[in-house]
Amino acid sequence: MTTLEAEATAAPTLWRNRPYLLLMSGKTTQLVGAGIGTFAVPLVAYSVTGSVARAGLVAGVGEVGALLATLPAGVVADRVDRRRLIVGAALVGAALWASVAVALLAGHLTAVHLAAVLFGASLVTALEGPAESGALRAVVGPEQLPTAMAAVQGRGAVATVAAGPLGGLLYGFTHFLPLAASAVAHVVVAVCGALVRVPLNDDVAQARETHPAAALLAGLRFVWSRPLFRAWLVIAPVINLTVNGVLVAVNLDLVRHGTAPLLIALVDSVAGAAVLAGALVASRVLRRVRAGALMIGALAWIAACCAGMALLHTYAAYLVLVALAFAPLAPANAGMSGYVMAITPSRMQGRQSSVLALGYLLTAPLTPAVAGALLGAAGLRSTLGAFAGLLAVGVVAMACVRSIHRIGTPDTWAADALPDVVA
Repeated sequence: MTTLEAEATAAPTLWRNRPYLLLMSGKTTQLVGAGIGTFAVPLVAYSVTGSVARAGLVAGVGEVGALLATLPAGVVADRVDRRRLIVGAALVGAALWASVAVALLAGHLTAVHLAAVLFGASLVTALEGPAESGALRAVVGPEQLPTAMAAVQGRGAVATVAAGPLGGLLYGFTHFLPLAASAVAHVVVAVCGALVRVPLNDDVAQARETHPAAALLAGLRFVWSRPLFRAWLVIAPVINLTVNGVLVAVNLDLVRHGTAPLLIALVDSVAGAAVLAGALVASRVLRRVRAGALMIGALAWIAACCAGMALLHTYAAYLVLVALAFAPLAPANAGMSGYVMAITPSRMQGRQSSVLALGYLLTAPLTPAVAGALLGAAGLRSTLGAFAGLLAVGVVAMACVRSIHRIGTPDTWAADALPDVVA
């Protein structure tokens, strides 16, 4: 057991674990602020471009930064002080969002400026992700992971629930305020990160003895050599494209039909409330249901709900079916992420996180662009039907992966721990 693991295990409860509370508080604030800003982005992009397709393209271009940075970010998170990385990245993010708010307030915002800031902000997010993942693993003991990962799901849900109404309210008052709120939230996470006083890495000097390129290759080999990780890299892009594409398509369709901002925000808020409800019971569910089976069942249920949205095609149906679809996501995601974190050696946490993040990041630039293009060409009903069918294909593929079926309840995760690595 490493020093970090021993310190994490010694923590009596998560709610008395000061470093954990600081990391979670800062990140929760950041997620709320980022959600407020993200809510405003499609509306701002549409007002600048005058087209749902071009608005989707602007948002898609903005995600390319994360795709380019994700693999180097994992290497950086394993060989530099994670606390300093979190603080520095948050301050850069604050400056980027502030520049958009100022330009919008001055009436000089362009599509190119907005896309460039979204590009930079997504790059910053890519740097923060592996660092935060490794930091949480450093301060949370193995037996506390199910509860901690359920809380991670819950904080995202809280952000979604709060961000939509707040974003709609602020945007309705004046358009630059949601973007300014995102900048302020990044400052808060920098302050919280600066107050963490315990080490968030293992031996950084030892990690730096390996050349960055060799460290990256070691991370790629580590992930690709495990059937579970390999399958996730292949299947996750399909799942993320469809699940996120449904919400993007619905929001863009509501925007182009002149729906009130608060009603648009309500769709995302309902999704967040459903995830939050699932997060509240996630740790209890995970102790009774095998995590692998839970993930497959949750995705199959989401596919069915997406098909229902395509068939019913009304605003009320969107609200009800979005709530039903997102309810099992928190337990399923907490199970998979907790298991992966539990079996991965501490010094490989950053690289594992960044490599597996490719499953999301490969589709993040495409999701708004694809949703906008399908919506413009075929309408919302056909777009939702296409996403539902693609998700069903992903569920079938996942159900065929044996290593996913073998993931059990948290009391069995320690037995699956992978050997420590030096690179």
